[in-house]
Amino acid sequence: MNAYQAAQRYSSLHVHSGVEDASPHRLIQMLFEGALERIAQAKGAIQQKQIARKGELIGKAINIVGGLQGCLNDSEGGELAQNLDSLYAYIIQRLTQANFETNPEILDECGRLLGELKSAWDAIASQVA
Repeated sequence: MNAYQAAQRYSSLHVHSGVEDASPHRLIQMLFEGALERIAQAKGAIQQKQIARKGELIGKAINIVGGLQGCLNDSEGGELAQNLDSLYAYIIQRLTQANFETNPEILDECGRLLGELKSAWDAIASQVA
């Protein structure tokens, strides 16, 4: 096993142990963190001309944003849930475009949007604890 594989296994173990003990609020925070990390990694892959890796990482970010979208409660969330659903759909569309065009500027846009959502989510942590 090389160092990269060992780091990946450790990271996976760390995430799995964190998930088991996490509150629902913390799980959403972890999804935001994961999406933002994959977007940053995809941008790095573009800079390093690792096109296949870029596609893999953007695909993972898309799956995470889809997971966030799937967590929405339309019956209780009302207009906010509808707006978030539209925003997540937009981010997924833009990530797909970034992948197709190998465009780091679009990744920056998606990162900013998700970062703003994460900041708002982090701000309510004390209210849901």
